Amino acid sequence: MRLGLWAPLPHTIRPEPEIDRALEELGTPGLGLPQDRSFRFVLDCVQRAEELGFDITLVAERLVARDLEAWIVSSALAVLTQRIQIMTAVHPGIVHPQMVAKMGASLDRLSGGRFAVNVIPGRRSHEFDLFGNGSWLPDTEQRYQRMEEFVAALSGLWTQETYSLDGAFFQIAEGNLATRPMSRPRPPIFAASSAERGKDIIARHCDTWFISHAPGLQAYEANVASIGADIIDMRERAARHGRSLGYGLSTYVICAPTAELAQAEAAGLDRTPEANVAAKALGAGLVGTPQIIADRIRRYEDLGVDCLMLQFHPMRQGLETFAREVMPLIRSRG
Repeated sequence: MRLGLWAPLPHTIRPEPEIDRALEELGTPGLGLPQDRSFRFVLDCVQRAEELGFDITLVAERLVARDLEAWIVSSALAVLTQRIQIMTAVHPGIVHPQMVAKMGASLDRLSGGRFAVNVIPGRRSHEFDLFGNGSWLPDTEQRYQRMEEFVAALSGLWTQETYSLDGAFFQIAEGNLATRPMSRPRPPIFAASSAERGKDIIARHCDTWFISHAPGLQAYEANVASIGADIIDMRERAARHGRSLGYGLSTYVICAPTAELAQAEAAGLDRTPEANVAAKALGAGLVGTPQIIADRIRRYEDLGVDCLMLQFHPMRQGLETFAREVMPLIRSRG
């Protein structure tokens, strides 16, 4: 099981004092010297996760949020870490695949072959209209068609000497990417979708599928059943194309000395509006004592999940607790 950490940019985690201060500085010209506080927080957490044995970090992209741009953060992390893989999110339609292929190859080289990309079709129309110059597509089928052309172009430019595409959204005539990535055959492509069209695209073109699950701790058992069925379905879809996939799960962790304490904290999240992202991520059920959490991680591993993307609160404290209390239990399996 590969363990991942959401890079704690302000929009991705629950509020805590250091992030509140970072948000104020990010929105105020001249504040933040000598180095941006939000980046210092991200760097400290990712470097510590690397020391603790985490395998990958996800740098999410929220262009309308008050935080640093994902590709810039990823580039800085690439030269300030040694081992951890850096996965950067991108929205097809805001950036063209030709440019992402160039940036991705560059970032893969800066990191020594540790780059991966997370492709997101997008759901925030104002983000596409502002940063994509009016590129929002209200039609879902069109968004997925654009996503498929995007990932096909990425893969083609990374792996072929010349690549051509005459698509509805992207046109490439005998394109050549002079700067090649280090990763062979190419950097990994991650994506999430619960739609049939999206799952078909991922089965044909991507490497790891982030599995959807229902929100709320009470949905845990139902989610385990649905995740198992979904993995079987995606294995069959990928096999029809002669491929296999990895399976990722994004979730929030609450580790406490007793199950009752952990469940009480989880219940509080449902009543806290600013914690709604974390509350939705509780559906994977990683709430309880270290042993409960480890047992549930093993249960997911038995279903075929091979990558967990984790969030904690407070971020640094939760990371340390998980590494100290849970990781020895899951690493000792077998």
